[in-house]
Amino acid sequence: MFNMGEMGKMLEGMQESAEKLKAELASKTYTVRAGGGLVELSVNGNGEVIDLTLDETTLTDKEMLQILLIGAINDANKMVQQNQQQSAMGMLGSMGNPFGGAK
Repeated sequence: MFNMGEMGKMLEGMQESAEKLKAELASKTYTVRAGGGLVELSVNGNGEVIDLTLDETTLTDKEMLQILLIGAINDANKMVQQNQQQSAMGMLGSMGNPFGGAK
């Protein structure tokens, strides 16, 4: 039988888990390198850039620098997204099947 009280408790637990996961993800740092290390970019788990290091040789070639930055930003964003997806799947998997039946 379906119990509204149990459902409310389950939803509260899910919300707490989601908030904990969000804080945990935000505290992580991802660093990528492009152009053999000419560009190094670090982002947090929210996808916000927190550090950028450029080799001096990149400053004389605007087009190369743009390409390297775009590549580094895209790679960093992919890392963040993959980690968020894996963490969310892990959280859902740890909850099991709250509605009973086959898992």
